[in-house]
Order: sequence, then C-alpha cells, then structure tokens
Amino acid sequence: MKTNPLYIPLVFTLLLLTHCTTMCQTQLQNLKAYQVTDFGASDKGDELSTQAIQQAIDAAHKAKGGKVVLTKGTYLSGTIELKDNVHLQLDEGAILLGTTDAYQYKKLEQGNLALIVAKEASNISITGKGTIDGQGRKLALAIDSLHHIGERIDPKYNKKRMRPNELHRPELINLLRCTNVNFSNVTLKSSASWLQTIEQCTDVRYDSVTIHNRAYWNNDGFDIVDCKNVSITNCNIDAADDGICLKSHSKDHYNDGIYIANCTIRSSASAIKFGTASLGGFKNVTIENIKVFDTFRSAIAIESVDGGIIENVKVNNITALNTGNALFIRLGHRSGDRPGVVKDVSITNIDVQVPFGRPDIDYDLRGPEVNFFHNPFPSSITGIEGYHVENVQLENITIRYPGRASKGMAYVPLSRLNQVKEEVKGYPEFSMFGELPAYGLYVRHVTGITMKNIIFTLENEDFRPAIIFDDVSNITLSRLEVPKSNKSEIILKDASINSIDEELLQQLEKL
Repeated sequence: MKTNPLYIPLVFTLLLLTHCTTMCQTQLQNLKAYQVTDFGASDKGDELSTQAIQQAIDAAHKAKGGKVVLTKGTYLSGTIELKDNVHLQLDEGAILLGTTDAYQYKKLEQGNLALIVAKEASNISITGKGTIDGQGRKLALAIDSLHHIGERIDPKYNKKRMRPNELHRPELINLLRCTNVNFSNVTLKSSASWLQTIEQCTDVRYDSVTIHNRAYWNNDGFDIVDCKNVSITNCNIDAADDGICLKSHSKDHYNDGIYIANCTIRSSASAIKFGTASLGGFKNVTIENIKVFDTFRSAIAIESVDGGIIENVKVNNITALNTGNALFIRLGHRSGDRPGVVKDVSITNIDVQVPFGRPDIDYDLRGPEVNFFHNPFPSSITGIEGYHVENVQLENITIRYPGRASKGMAYVPLSRLNQVKEEVKGYPEFSMFGELPAYGLYVRHVTGITMKNIIFTLENEDFRPAIIFDDVSNITLSRLEVPKSNKSEIILKDASINSIDEELLQQLEKL
C-alpha cells in the first residue's frame, strides 16, 4: 500500500498534541492554587474584581507557576493579563463576567481590546467547566452611546451600519506571540466583537470548548492569525459571524500546521473560512469530521486575495445541512504586490444540503443579504486571468441543490459567459460574481482539477447546467452523477480534458 507522504507528519503531530494535552492536565493537578477570593475578589458579581484577579495572576507568575482558581460564583472584571506559567481555572458554575464599563478595557501593544490579554507569554491555559461571558451586546451599546454623546469618539465609526468599529469593541481573548497555550472545557460567550484573536502564537490547543457568540456584529468564533501548530478539536461553535476563521495579517508570517477536527458549527456567515485577510498565507491545514448546520454562507471557504500562499490543504468528512454554499475556493488580487498562490487542495467525503431560502433565518442577528436578485448559488473554484488555482482534487462529494432557478430572477446565457464578472479586487465571498450560470459548480482560471465520484441532486428543475469550466486545463472527470435532462450538463469554454468517463461524453458541450 502506498503511504501518503503527509500521513506520517500528521500522525506525529496528533500524537504530540495528545501527549501535550495529557501532560498539561497532569501538571495542572500538581500546581499550587491561588483562589481569587483570597485576594479580595467578590463572587457575587456586584463589584469589580479586576485588581484582585490580577493580583492572583501576578502572585502565581512570581512563584514561577500556579493555577488561578475561580470557584462557583460570578466575578465582574475588566481587562486582566495572563503571564508565563499561569493557568486560569474556572470551576463548574464559575462565571468570569466582562464589565459593561468600556473604560475598564485595554490592549497590549498592537493587540486588540479584550477581557483577557497576553503578550509573549509561555505555558498558559484557560480550563475548567466555567464560563467567560463578555456581555457583548450591553457593552457594544454602551460604547455606541459614548460615541454619540461625544464622550468617547470612535474615529472609524461605521455610519452606514450604525455601529462602532470592530476594533473599538473588546474581544473576550486576545493573545499575541504566545507559546504553549491550552484551552479546554470552558464556555466562551457574548463578545462585543470577535470572540478571540490569537496572533503569531505557537503550539496552541483548543479541546472541548463551547462557543456561543451571537451578541453583536463581527461575532466570529475563532480568529487564528499567522499561527503555527494549532489544534481545534471537539468544539461546539454557534457564531453570528464566521465560525472558525484563519487570517494572515503579515506578509512575513503565515499559518502553518493547523488541525481542525470533530467540531460542530453553526454560523450566520461561513463555517470554516480562511482568507478574509491573506497577506502571508496558509500552509499544511487539515480539516476533518466537521458537522455544519443552519449556516448562511459557505461550509468551507478557502481564499487568497492579498498575495498570500495557500498550499497543502486537506478537507475530509464534512456534513452540512441547511447551508447556503458548499465550497468556495478563490484566488484574487485585492491587495499586495502580486497575486498569491492557491494550490494542492484536496476535498473529500463531503455531503451538503443547500436550501432555497436563507438557512439562518432564525438568527436575530443575520449576515447582510446580497444587494441583487439571484438564483441559488453553486460552489465555485476561481482564479484570475494569468494566475490560476492549481491542482484541486474533489472526491466523494454529494451536494443536494434546491433547483427552482428562474430566468426571470436572473439569467446568464451560455453565449455570454464573459458576462460573469472577474471581480479581481473584490471581497472574497461566494456571491461576489453576481448570478452564476451553473447550478452545481462553476470553475474558472484553474489548472488541474480532478473530480471523482461527484453527485449533484436537484429537488426541483434548474435551467442551468450542472458544471461550467471556463479557462480550465487538465480536467479529469470520473463517476460524475447529475440529474438527467434534455440539455448538456457539462460545459467547456477554453477548457481541455485530460480524462473523462465515456458515458459522460454525451453530457458534454464545448462552446
């Protein structure tokens, strides 16, 4: 049997992460405990305990390590700073409650405002069965009021959307250049902005963390920025914005060695997305065993639009129900000296059900709808002219589409495929091109795509073809199943096929 060259390092990484998690749990049991109530913290939530909690952290840090313990109760706090060898433990029933007083929050260096911050700290953790609650909506509205009365002006206030800029609203957690970080079992909820940002951190483990972040706008679940060796496993995420979002803010750094597995995600944006910011890039990313539901945008979105390099991405075993878009892969050129690279992407064992209407209709905070009429969107894989997405493998994929497309709603005839916008500098999103002329998969500016055992189904008829290849070379099609119709279902424009099953030839049309 031929061994996948990625298998050995991946197994080693998983074994290392398991060893580290077990070791961390053992170490925590043996550490000296520092009860925050011994430093004067109130567990009634009736007064600020910021200073007392920080004193407990400082004492544990000075002693070269210890666990700072919040027992059952409610602890009201502004910004606290984690330091080397300090482990924050929230017992079951313990709530660390972010104050709604905006003046009680701070940031470290170029980090963001947050309830919990750390910079260049090593060997830190947040564990236990307690909860960190940012009171995000109350806090955001308080910040909004301060702006309008002229007491705390936000120079980047969003007048169109009538809300403070995201950087003017505190997160729950902001970590900068930290190493050996562990999160386990805790519940993180209700941030005024992104829930958490970890930037240029190394060796970070999230396990069995519950996230409920639907208090206000920009409520991502995870924001992982230019980090190395990060695992997110067994987590449950319900977010008003992207569930798990990988970003790259620096052209001199990139995400490397990211493992996301065994998570459940609900989102009013995309479930797993990388590329909102994509300066450096994303390498060696493995995503597997993910359940997605009631999600507005893409189940998986892989994007480079700021010059970053995306390579060696493995996505396997994704189930998505009531999700607006299955797959979105994009190479664009919004910023940067030159376009980046998207290559060597493998998507296997995917089952997605796309509804006709909004899948996130039950959210009280819903992502903005597009500002044009459209039919249900297909999956898409697109580069730009002269810069192609390279080597994409799709295998064992089933996508169930609603059909019901109407030419009266929107129509791009096959004779006018050049009508589809290029949007070279556009914000990366599955709806960025406007109406698309295929119902199942739209592929443009790609070199090397292999599709094996692909099934598209329709609940109702759709006048569009299943697949369009436009400026695509080295296409391999095997065991492709689409609903039978009296029209061609596979359209080629300036495209070349390397290999195709003979029975698919009758469904093929070259323009």
